[in-house]
Amino acid sequence: MEDESKKLRWYNLSLMGFVMIWGFGNVVNNFANQGLKVVFSWLIMISIYFVPYVLMVGELGSTFKDGKAGVSSWIRSTMGPTLAYFAGWTYWVVHIPYLAQKPQSILIALSWAIFQDGTRIKSVNPMILQSITLILFFIFLWVASRGINSLKKIGTIAGTSIFVMSILYILLVIAAPALRGMKPATENLTFKTFIPEFNFAYFTTISMLVFAVGGCEKISPYVNNTKNPSKEFPKGMIVLAAMVGVSAILGSLAMGMMFDANNIPKDLKMNGQYYAFKMLGEYYGLGNILLVIYALANMAAQISSLVFSIDAPLKVLLADSDKRYVPEKLAKINDIGTPINGYKLTAVLVSILIILPAIGIGDMNTLFNWLLDLNSIVMPLRYLWVFLAYMALKKSVDGKFHSGYKFIKSKNKGFIVGLWCFVFTVFACIMGMFPKGVTPFSREWKFQITLNLLTPFILIGLGFILPIIAKRKSDNSPFDVPEDKKIA
Repeated sequence: MEDESKKLRWYNLSLMGFVMIWGFGNVVNNFANQGLKVVFSWLIMISIYFVPYVLMVGELGSTFKDGKAGVSSWIRSTMGPTLAYFAGWTYWVVHIPYLAQKPQSILIALSWAIFQDGTRIKSVNPMILQSITLILFFIFLWVASRGINSLKKIGTIAGTSIFVMSILYILLVIAAPALRGMKPATENLTFKTFIPEFNFAYFTTISMLVFAVGGCEKISPYVNNTKNPSKEFPKGMIVLAAMVGVSAILGSLAMGMMFDANNIPKDLKMNGQYYAFKMLGEYYGLGNILLVIYALANMAAQISSLVFSIDAPLKVLLADSDKRYVPEKLAKINDIGTPINGYKLTAVLVSILIILPAIGIGDMNTLFNWLLDLNSIVMPLRYLWVFLAYMALKKSVDGKFHSGYKFIKSKNKGFIVGLWCFVFTVFACIMGMFPKGVTPFSREWKFQITLNLLTPFILIGLGFILPIIAKRKSDNSPFDVPEDKKIA
């Protein structure tokens, strides 16, 4: 009898991966950066980066099917416990800028749901708004500490609704010229409209593309639940890549029909999703109903994502922690299972990143764009560990590891592909550090690039402190934290 656990087919994997990875914001943010030239960028990015990325994840997931900590388990098996700790640390710490931006997104969604325009929140003083953002973060930090799961379930429903509405948006905009007589905003389309100029400014935007397609390691637990993984997993991932490509390209074309690609609004990253649904409602005579539905659904999804992203990455760091690297006090939990000291560390780092930028960035739109760009610099750092694990796997001794699925059988070719993805990600992150949308070498430009350079080094560098503290505590203290007080 066929094992019931191996019941996922290639189309199941494709749909699961698409929902996990893709979102309407990926289309809006990259269109804001590149206009319709992003169509060519999507084709290149998916073919030379995303496809090998997901197939590497498939091989790693199949090889280390019993690993509980994802990428950290892969690194521990191939490169040892020290680097496994830093992989876990990176996975957690890159969420700090993400957590700093989520309360902003919640406020923006709420403002659109209530006022149905984006002018109110843009006019607020950044320091005042960031103070409100900080208070909002503390509220949801407390919510996460109480172990409340209902918000996560609500967020799943809201996230699914946003996904459906995003697909509906693409279909309705593309159909609008025929059904409603809409005239495309971008005129005089030529071949050159879609081909980027490969200059310095262009390369500063590719980190946002990497950020958009990253994170497919979330699919890895399902590799060994696939029927005939050596055949169906790669098929599913190729279909996933095609789905992402079609959604990205059609979504970008839809944006080009709605917004003039040669005159993109400066606040498109901040308000583009809401402008899109407001205008879509106007095209079809529905008023602001689509806008309000999208804003409320997005607010619920952002709240859930904030709560989940406070709790889950921290537990990834602490759940399988080695006391040689993580102080036992940090891994201690309270009576309701919350790693309370880990929450305090999160609160300190996020608070700094919420308040500090408001000192040197003059308006809310620029502040939002900067924090989004910072995420595109910092988040991909966790992808680097995937490529390192794959390179290490390909350099391992023959017969040491067994996989039901192999992306590339040749060790040398596999190593080269892993190295390519690693180098490309590093290059994208470095280029993303250069500020966009501000006058070069102005005071604000210097302030932004200083924060862009320092933030990843400080966040990753803090990871070197914990092992020193852990060693000092281990050497000086005869007391151990009881097993029932550690992260389960």
